[in-house]
Amino acid sequence: MLRHLRTTVRHRSTIILWHHHNHYHRSAKYNPPKTANPPSPPKPPKAPQKPQTFTFHDVTWEDPYSWMSSLQDKVAMRHMDMYMEQEEKYTEAVMSDTERLQTKLQSEMASRLNFDLSTPPLRWGPWLYYRRVEEGKQYPVLCRRLASLNEEFISHKSPSSGFDFTSGKRIEQKLLDYNQEAERFGGYAYEELSEISPDHKFLAYTMYDKDNDYFKLSVRNLNSGALCSKPHANRVSNLAWVKDGQALLYVVTDENKRPYRIYCSMIGSTDEDVLLLEEQDENVYVNIRHTKDFHFVTVNTFSPTLSKVFLINAADPFSGMNLVWESEGIVHCVLEHHQGYLYLFTDAPKDGQIIDSHYLLRSPVDSSSNPRIWENVFIGDQNLVIEDVDFCNSHLVLITREGRKYGICSVALPLPGWKQAVHLRELQPHFLPLPKHVCNISPGPNYDYYSKTMRFTISSPVMPDAVVDYDLSNGKWNIVQQQNMLHERTRILYGTALSSAIAEKTTNVRFSSMNDVKSEDRNLWNDLSEFYACEHHDVSSYDGAMVPLTIVYSRKNRKDNQSPGLLHGHGAYGEILDKRWRSELKSLLDRSWIVAYADVRGGGGGGGKKWHHDGRRTKKQNSIKDFISCAKYLVEKEIVQENKLAGWGYSVGGLLVASAINCCPDLFRAAVLKVPFLDATNTLLYPILPLTAADYEEFGYPGDIDEFHAIRKFSPYDNIQKDALYPAVLVSSSFKTRFGVWEAAKWVARVREQTIYDPKHPILLNLTIDIVEENRYLQCKESALETAFLLKTVDS
Repeated sequence: MLRHLRTTVRHRSTIILWHHHNHYHRSAKYNPPKTANPPSPPKPPKAPQKPQTFTFHDVTWEDPYSWMSSLQDKVAMRHMDMYMEQEEKYTEAVMSDTERLQTKLQSEMASRLNFDLSTPPLRWGPWLYYRRVEEGKQYPVLCRRLASLNEEFISHKSPSSGFDFTSGKRIEQKLLDYNQEAERFGGYAYEELSEISPDHKFLAYTMYDKDNDYFKLSVRNLNSGALCSKPHANRVSNLAWVKDGQALLYVVTDENKRPYRIYCSMIGSTDEDVLLLEEQDENVYVNIRHTKDFHFVTVNTFSPTLSKVFLINAADPFSGMNLVWESEGIVHCVLEHHQGYLYLFTDAPKDGQIIDSHYLLRSPVDSSSNPRIWENVFIGDQNLVIEDVDFCNSHLVLITREGRKYGICSVALPLPGWKQAVHLRELQPHFLPLPKHVCNISPGPNYDYYSKTMRFTISSPVMPDAVVDYDLSNGKWNIVQQQNMLHERTRILYGTALSSAIAEKTTNVRFSSMNDVKSEDRNLWNDLSEFYACEHHDVSSYDGAMVPLTIVYSRKNRKDNQSPGLLHGHGAYGEILDKRWRSELKSLLDRSWIVAYADVRGGGGGGGKKWHHDGRRTKKQNSIKDFISCAKYLVEKEIVQENKLAGWGYSVGGLLVASAINCCPDLFRAAVLKVPFLDATNTLLYPILPLTAADYEEFGYPGDIDEFHAIRKFSPYDNIQKDALYPAVLVSSSFKTRFGVWEAAKWVARVREQTIYDPKHPILLNLTIDIVEENRYLQCKESALETAFLLKTVDS
């Protein structure tokens, strides 16, 4: 339960400030200083070459660095260790003149961190669930309180807050102390799944076992605090409670991390867990989730050729699985139940035609037709796209998008019993207030199916994420958590005593239509648009496609025609580019940088499935050319000064930026690639880490000769320009990433080998330790290094 309470154990690190002391020697006679020759720049390490020839289809190629991925070759791995040590020393040497700058940047970024890691209480039934960090402890504690004892509760840090002196009852109950979990798992604790039973008696959760590289399932009795004797399973990927909390369904993966078996475990029973499903086909993946009313568990199976949804009666999980829906290919589908109707939210093709956006279907649970008949709920509206849906007992909530404008609207349930689809406006939707420049809206856990209050996280490029509770019965809203960048603090509201004063000011907004919703006072939203501007541009790509480009800059510090710029890109899996406000970027914005985001084809920011499909597989070049078009636009329109543009890409975004550099190395002055996907040909042909069907659907199946040639064409490692001057590049990776460190190391080695060497354009490999993603202070250190690299190579 409570995905927002998903716990990442944070290892606190010490920020070391290096003080440089200058020693002055007095002398009676003045001697003019001698002119010293500047030290020669450090020389980059040269990786050993061990050429190996590969042939596939009609192509033969040579790879001199394939040995770097020979994980089973102990000699090769010893060479890799030595080479990585050389790379580490080289990066330190090149960046040694930025030590003071890095310290300053790290201090800036650390000062903006939210030091209170507590989560706002989430109400479910009679309980308020939350997570907090005890002073002096490394890891959080999952807690709950009875809501009836919480009305005047203000601070969970006060010692008296844990006891109600009027009733003589202890208010807070500790459910799970992750400090103790860390002791169970060798000092490292990372939780992926956490599900509380609907009767609030048990907690099922999975912790990462780093020695075995899998997630281990445990169930804890919340009354006694003791671990249950069973189930204890390894390699668990999904959980769902059934029988009102008396039994647990869970999915396990095979050795290749493919979810393929579903088990049912009766809590408190000594009987063996029952195998409900085993999927033998290696191309089929299995996923489960319970409906929000806990009446059913949905079983999704999907492969490159077919997607299916089955239904399990939660009251009788051994009664079998009923097929309720299927579609060709891999499609997104989420099934919900509400008062006798099944609702299906999907982007599956209709009548063999690809649909550009999601739509909502419904069908009676007790339908006797075979195959089941599904009715459209809404008539399609090209201007208003439904991005996501959420249900409670009284309302259906839709996250909508009209062009670039996001909205949240609620519709009263149950829906009329019409047989035909209707226009959304006929159901009198009520649109809820939002701030300016919203770039994403994420539903919260919203586990209390019978509550009329629903929680959402609102994101903007010029506003820290706001966790907002909306009362669907009257349209009132309340920000329950948001960092205030102006006062360097975070607001978390607990109980009525603290929130009532703010609520009077912030909740008097009533329902309105989408066109009438006006942005609220930016002070209520902690909006930073008074200090940082957000602009939206449309950039014409090489083929006339209009690419959305978002630009953020400091109103005070921007320099006309002289500002450096950082262009972000991703462009894969139909995912929306992350344009949220990130406090570490404030260090660049306040130094007159422009921060830009290109929603290239292949991602989700351009709108619809067609935008995604036009940038994947054989059309991947569209993504790269879109990114180049946006980069040229920034320079040609003098938004960014010529020769002062840098690129930034994470994971598959690294492929995008590296490919753009291959095409136009002189367009960029620098780039930062984080855990990048760089060796597409070898990764897709000879995967070392398991790949999914979605990965091949995205980048192509090498077995298809046309798709193989397309992969060869966009693979950054295979298309480095010989004898060209490349920009300065910082590549960060680690040994425990989805795209292994060998991809980064091979690309760095080949770029150095084939391009012109210039010490002012260093190609650096930065190895991060495995826990950086889970440690905010180490993240600050890494962000400070990246920012210092950009300032050194672009702004100097």
